[in-house]
Amino acid sequence: MNKKTSLFENGLIWFGAGVSIAEIITGTYFAALGFQTGLAAILIGHIIGCVMLFLSGVIGGKLGKSAMESVKVNFGLKGGQLFALLNVLQLLGWTAIMIYDGALSASGVFEVGHWVWCVVIGALIVVWILIGITNLGKVNTVAMAALFVLTLILGYLIFFNGNQMTNMTDDSLSFGAAVELAVAMPLSWLPLISDYTREAKEPVKATAVSAITYGIVSCFMYIIGMGAAIFTGEIDIAQIMLKSGLGIAALLIVVFSTVTTTFLDAYSAGVSSESIFSKLKGKQVAVVVAILGTIGAILFPMDDITDFLYLIGSVFAPMIAVQIADYFIIKREKPAGEFDWVNLVIWVVGFAIYRCLMQVDLICGNTLPDMLVTILICVVVAFARKDLPRRKN
Repeated sequence: MNKKTSLFENGLIWFGAGVSIAEIITGTYFAALGFQTGLAAILIGHIIGCVMLFLSGVIGGKLGKSAMESVKVNFGLKGGQLFALLNVLQLLGWTAIMIYDGALSASGVFEVGHWVWCVVIGALIVVWILIGITNLGKVNTVAMAALFVLTLILGYLIFFNGNQMTNMTDDSLSFGAAVELAVAMPLSWLPLISDYTREAKEPVKATAVSAITYGIVSCFMYIIGMGAAIFTGEIDIAQIMLKSGLGIAALLIVVFSTVTTTFLDAYSAGVSSESIFSKLKGKQVAVVVAILGTIGAILFPMDDITDFLYLIGSVFAPMIAVQIADYFIIKREKPAGEFDWVNLVIWVVGFAIYRCLMQVDLICGNTLPDMLVTILICVVVAFARKDLPRRKN
């Protein structure tokens, strides 16, 4: 039986997920809105995304199933495997993107070649995987404490070091698109969170701690990125840290924030693979994903990830909407089957609605209206099917 994780350990895991160079870089895009408007978009987007993150984690935590195993309850055995495959692919993509960004920033601090830093970061991720999620307690505590102090120092250097606010506002990003970019990061963790809450001693409390911790830290990372662009006129975070005299500390922030975040992507890719082929060993697959991600980061440019973020939203927002409707509203008890064609069709409709909403500039972004419409469709269809068995509680 697996060792159960504590609330503190879950908080550390999701603190590590939030401290990310990719989130800082995404935050720089918000400079186009100005500080106050950009801050509002960051906060609104994270509230929406983290509420969804919480609900997703509660479902898996209460069922005692990994994220992709819990999806099978709603979409059938084979249907769940489809989402598990999509999740493995997006996690492989995230692994490569995170290693690429980390190596690029590390090269800006200490130039030894981009591929060298890719290999170093990839190797450290493999070490994290081999140590294991339930054995990282002391290692994570030390790493997270160091990263927390260093990011506070970085925030101080950006906002309180005599830098003057620069006017970088333009029309390159609307408020609704900015909200969606803020939603996208917590949304990208939806297919992962149950991989950790299922092992928690108190699943609901652990999920709340996880979502709140991630939300606060992620907002801070976005704000650092936006502030760096507005107050220093610089979007290269590594250069900001280097010019501010952080030196080796800058390198530690870049490398270890990349490792602690990307480890979760590779680890969950392994867990999801077990939902596709039960004979696979999750830890071994996670190591393979880390290696493939390292190779991808070396070979391919990955500077603009906005389209990737929107693709994740269009796939997983309607998926979790179906799960939320099934578990919390309809309270359906479902017999095992290969495919739940009704829910799969609803998901396809939700996917299409999201892609259509991308052409409309809504002030609240695309995710929230897409999920609300998808949930409504689920409820209407479910109550039209009067023969569905439902839970009593």
